[in-house]
Amino acid sequence: MMPARPCSLVMIGAMYENGGNTTHRHLDGHPELYVYPYESQIGTRLVNDQWSAMFPAKYRWPVFDLAGAPAGDFHAIIDEEAKVRSRTPNVSKFRDWPFDMDDNERRDRFVELTEQYGRSRSGNVLSFFEATFDCWRDLQRSGSERYWVGYSPVLVIDAELMLSELEDAHFIHVVRNPWSAYADTKRRPVPLSLSAYVTQWVINQNAARVAAQRFPDRMHIVRFEDVAADSQAALAPVCTALGIDASAPSLQGPTWNGKDLEQVYPWGTIRTPTPDANRARAEELTAADRAEVARLAGRWVEDLGYSDVFA
Repeated sequence: MMPARPCSLVMIGAMYENGGNTTHRHLDGHPELYVYPYESQIGTRLVNDQWSAMFPAKYRWPVFDLAGAPAGDFHAIIDEEAKVRSRTPNVSKFRDWPFDMDDNERRDRFVELTEQYGRSRSGNVLSFFEATFDCWRDLQRSGSERYWVGYSPVLVIDAELMLSELEDAHFIHVVRNPWSAYADTKRRPVPLSLSAYVTQWVINQNAARVAAQRFPDRMHIVRFEDVAADSQAALAPVCTALGIDASAPSLQGPTWNGKDLEQVYPWGTIRTPTPDANRARAEELTAADRAEVARLAGRWVEDLGYSDVFA
């Protein structure tokens, strides 16, 4: 009989600038969670389907060449934020935050784990997370951890696939009102157009809804606005579903490896996750842009409780 893994997997997904990093950082520090240090970009270059032209491969559920070697599986996982921080720390945007992990040691541990558990797509993902937390030397541990927690934008596109392959996994989808989200994405050096952004936002919401219909006990939808207003109350239902402490003090604010963060930066574009800051961002849009966002978002504005944003 194959040995049991020490933890189960929780993945967070969100459309860009929808609060995925913020939610990820609020779960950091929970004594029953191992929380990945950065975006866990588990996709590979072999991902090629109807979504490939719209969503980057690094944010997708991976595809592996299982005819190759286990070390090749590890290197195929894009995971650029952790690999850059480990291998070339001086060019990482996270260089000012202590992180002690040798990526070659992590690769070797990954190979050991695949030899122990076998190779498959879902098995490789679990071995990737287990190897990371085994090799993260200065990770603050409680000894009570029950889940590995990763975050990858737009992974909700593959939520049904992930949950069907991992029977004890959970998925958390984070949604933010599309006006604030689009206003934040406009600040990027090369932003998506309004039409492209809101269309992808809608696709993310539909993917989350259909996954929740199929896996109601393991697919969780969380609004960024609720996290910003009262993070502990917003995340308590998810914690209850996971069977972990919903009153953990760490849920009250963003942290990095258990250390309080004054702002969620450089992890995400939402530096200050407060209701006032969220509202102010939406109000940056012109009246014409507000109307076009509402038109393209359609029924999701009402379904997700955003009808009163500009009421």
